[in-house]
Amino acid sequence: MAEAHQAVAFQFTVTPDGIDLQLSREVLKHIYLSGVTSWKKRAIRFKNGVLTGVYPASPSSWLIVVIAIMSTMYARIDPSMGMIDRIKTSLPVSEFMTVQTQTVLSAILFATGLWLSFIFLLRYILKALLSYHGWIFESHGKMSFSTKVWLSFVKLLSGRRPLLYSFQASLPHLPVPSIDDTINRYLESVRPLLDDEQYKQMEIVANDFKKDPAPKLQKHLKLKSWWATNYVSDWWEEYIYLRGRDPIMVNSNFYTMDLLYVIPTHRQASRAANIVHAMLQYRRKLERGELTPLRALGIVPMCSFQYERMFNTTRIPGIETDFVQHLKDRKHLVVYHRGRFFKVWLYYGGRHLWPSELELQFQRILDDKSEPQPGEIKLPSLTAGNRVPWARARLKYFNEGVNRASLEAIETAAFFMTLDDEAHGYDPENIRSLDLYAKSLLHGKCYDRWFDKSFTLIVYKNGKTGINTEHSWADSPIIGHMWEYVLATDCFHLGYTAEGHCKGDINKSLAPPTRLQWDIPKACQEIIEGSYMIAKGIADDVDFHDCLFNEFGKGLIKKCRTSPDAFIQLALQLAHYRDKGEFCLTYESSMTRMFREGRTETVRSCTCESTAFVKAMEDESTTNEQRLALFKKAADKHQNMYRLAMTGAGIDRHLFCLYIVSKVMGIDSPFLKQVLSEPWRLSTSQTPQQQLNLIDTQKFPKYVGAGGGFGPVADDGYGVSYIIVGENLITFHISSKFSSPETDSFRFGQNIRQAMLDIRALFNPKEKKM
Repeated sequence: MAEAHQAVAFQFTVTPDGIDLQLSREVLKHIYLSGVTSWKKRAIRFKNGVLTGVYPASPSSWLIVVIAIMSTMYARIDPSMGMIDRIKTSLPVSEFMTVQTQTVLSAILFATGLWLSFIFLLRYILKALLSYHGWIFESHGKMSFSTKVWLSFVKLLSGRRPLLYSFQASLPHLPVPSIDDTINRYLESVRPLLDDEQYKQMEIVANDFKKDPAPKLQKHLKLKSWWATNYVSDWWEEYIYLRGRDPIMVNSNFYTMDLLYVIPTHRQASRAANIVHAMLQYRRKLERGELTPLRALGIVPMCSFQYERMFNTTRIPGIETDFVQHLKDRKHLVVYHRGRFFKVWLYYGGRHLWPSELELQFQRILDDKSEPQPGEIKLPSLTAGNRVPWARARLKYFNEGVNRASLEAIETAAFFMTLDDEAHGYDPENIRSLDLYAKSLLHGKCYDRWFDKSFTLIVYKNGKTGINTEHSWADSPIIGHMWEYVLATDCFHLGYTAEGHCKGDINKSLAPPTRLQWDIPKACQEIIEGSYMIAKGIADDVDFHDCLFNEFGKGLIKKCRTSPDAFIQLALQLAHYRDKGEFCLTYESSMTRMFREGRTETVRSCTCESTAFVKAMEDESTTNEQRLALFKKAADKHQNMYRLAMTGAGIDRHLFCLYIVSKVMGIDSPFLKQVLSEPWRLSTSQTPQQQLNLIDTQKFPKYVGAGGGFGPVADDGYGVSYIIVGENLITFHISSKFSSPETDSFRFGQNIRQAMLDIRALFNPKEKKM
């Protein structure tokens, strides 16, 4: 009972003399500290908000402008050309001030206006400079003089110490491509997949669309691009993610793995504590905007808007569409363990709990022997099944009483954490260990992750960790940025004792975690079970294989004078052809974050050039010199398409938005309907590595991440995520469905390995096939 008394702020008793308040000095101290911390946080946010709001200028520059204007006035020079006098006569309180005071105030107002105009001018110039993308099309290592001059101006206007959101107002808007360019690129992308008759028919349909209704749809899209910050992102989030009524588990959510070779401690509570504490440190920097913005070439800024909803965010189910609920500064975490939910406070006395204190709390949960309440153990499966039953159940059974309070605790938590009772990770002696690890992160038992939270942290009983991320609020580079910071902080800053515990003293006076209470009726339990069975059917059908390719990596590929991404994409085309005996529409994700609120664009990696190269590789009569020439041509083509996608000249987001406009206007377009219904039988994505460069992989080669992956997009296709780890390792995460007789993830992984080796052999004919 000692902990319970510590949690009570004050007691009172009614006496004949009135109410007698018995205040707890210790609790009042913590209330005071919490208030001080809160005001400090507000002051820092305000300061950083001002710094961001006036960027690329600084608040001190305002004082310089004011002093300069005042100095010129004392020199009897009027730089305002009479504007200061006009301001003086317009002051509403001029009769209450002396002439000198009026003059000083008018000069300050003029200087402030001049300063603000200067800021807007700098932002406009910087936005114009950032709208130039010629640099990205130049050959690697061959920067033109004009690009060097352009980079110098960008660097000059970018300031010295930008905060996370400093560049947001200076980023250009995503341009709308012309109809002709999009149609021509689309026809070019489908040419290798269609025979002559099919292609001729497609040309007719596309040209009919180009004449009508394309111009009408394009006008409305242009209007949106002028009005909205980004003409794609809001519709992409709503129609691709939030309006989907199918389960988001496997179909939408993705996962991120822990360090590949290293487990810093095998104590589950200790690892969870350090990871959570590092996340709280990251959240504090994020809320204050103190993180450094990501910049290409170290100069060109990327958009940071996706970071805003990383914490305290939940996807709320609806009948027709979901919505993303984002809150600020929630101070608790909800932990799931063996079918029970616990609420853990993350702050004490106005500060984050130390890792040792968090370890104590998590160990209390692990030691708790209480049984799940009726319906509690599989409750999270509601977030894994179809959206409509979950939305109806939420409205009917979780709208009042203890159920509402407990659900609100989950949905308002900083994030969700599962203390898993399984052990996973990479085992060199078990070829399928990573496959099981990936499946566990992607779907678990279908009832032990809260798939609606922005992310669920999973900590296994052997100390291995990972993350399952809901996709609507952001893309994988965003969560990867946070995860890199967390792993580096965990391993190199927080550390562990020799026994594997968190460092620091243990404060046993902390109130224990609170068990969430539920009152789930039989009818709701039946809905939970139905949702679980749907989710289990999906999970059981996922065939996963993680392939560690360590024969060579980025270092050797660069010596071949080609892009590592193009090299891998061509290997995937070759592997797919060998696997299925045909080519298919291929999706590769590319980012558009050089534009404000940019997210992704599609690179259609199956091209006429790539298919010609693959056919040459399978034709024994073709010489190595011919194959190499075709490879270089295909790689150059891929690189050019990737650059076009990054610079707003992609195909698919434009066609997607035209389709949305056509549906809103009630216009039926056979062309757009056909384009949007084409299946992506090979969906690929590269996971970025070392965005923050916090871990020196040369010095610590074992401290490398394993990347992450996602479920298959098509029933008869493959999903492939890959990460280029350091100089000598590439990890492939391959997914497909057991129910498809055409696919086998392990077989495809072997085909990828052989394709990589065969392409490498082109650059050294003496190498033999493995």
